[in-house]
Amino acid sequence: MKKSTWFVLLLCMLTPGLAMAQSAFDGTWKVDMNTAQFPAKPDVYLIQDGMYHCKTCVPAVDVKADGQDHKVGGHPYYDTVSIKLVDDRTYEEVDKKNGKVVTTSKTWVSADGNTMMFEFSDSSASSGAPVIGKGEETRVEKGPAGSHAGSGSWRMSKMDSISDNAMSITFKVAGDSLSMSNPTGQSYTAKLDGTEAPYKGDPGTTSVSVKQVDKNIMEETDKRDGKVITVTRLTVSADGKSMTIAFDDKLHGTTGKITAQKQ
Repeated sequence: MKKSTWFVLLLCMLTPGLAMAQSAFDGTWKVDMNTAQFPAKPDVYLIQDGMYHCKTCVPAVDVKADGQDHKVGGHPYYDTVSIKLVDDRTYEEVDKKNGKVVTTSKTWVSADGNTMMFEFSDSSASSGAPVIGKGEETRVEKGPAGSHAGSGSWRMSKMDSISDNAMSITFKVAGDSLSMSNPTGQSYTAKLDGTEAPYKGDPGTTSVSVKQVDKNIMEETDKRDGKVITVTRLTVSADGKSMTIAFDDKLHGTTGKITAQKQ
């Protein structure tokens, strides 16, 4: 499965947490994964007849499940995908960009076929140490008869763990501009009037704009090559200690929510 999709989505949720045009919010914020409301739209996979299909990847991924690298187009984080079938309930994936491994993952399905577990290491959008994590998805719909156990529709249910470098982010408001940085190497400096600015350190996001809705609400729009990919709204609590981050992933047609705590 495309673990990089989850990692990028997490970054999208985290980034707007910095978009506060008030110096009182300067500092570091850390996401609480226990508060995550994952997207309701399921992920859809089909592994059958020697092929792997990620139907909800954008663009869709269709490669042979033979453990070899196969070229894919239209993905900013990887250009080859390798799927190795370990057994009838387990498979491994390796994604590369320009010949360099950027993501590895192992996915396996419970004996009753209702839970999909995964663990991954992802450096596709990280300039430092890779993001490492593990979690689970719950089956929504079975795959066709004779397909691998990983086939079907699955909904994200929990993240058991994720490394600290994907959990925190730091910002600084100076005048009419916001500067953002995080441990995985993403950064930007943008005016707080909705003017587009370059987004650095992420091959999947090329520009960002930030608007202040009111004193406690900000909205961030991320684009890739001029196309909106994520719109995120951040609401700060009355005591200033927590932020509710609600995202609208335009690329995948999903929404979700999570809370960050000021450190």
